[in-house]
Amino acid sequence: MAAKPKRKVVRPIKAAANRKAVTTKRRTPTSNAPRRDPHVSKIDAVIAALRTPTGASINDLMALTGWQMHSVRGVIAGTLKKKRGLRVISTKRDGERTYRIEGRA
Repeated sequence: MAAKPKRKVVRPIKAAANRKAVTTKRRTPTSNAPRRDPHVSKIDAVIAALRTPTGASINDLMALTGWQMHSVRGVIAGTLKKKRGLRVISTKRDGERTYRIEGRA
């Protein structure tokens, strides 16, 4: 009898062995300082700042929220005026524009 030829054993390659390791990026907080009140959103903080008698400037709101200037303006025009129906008054004092909410508390 003739000897049978040896067959190569072909095993499937695990898919994970062929892929590069996928890492997920974790978002690091922009500030290590704890939030003032975890139940108060940034929009609520903007509204509170605008309800003061003197109001707040764009720079004040940028420092308060950490947003850029165009984002603060967008919140004032879109969220506060259009969606929430608040009356936001804009005045210019000493070359700096300030905003405040007029009306009901």
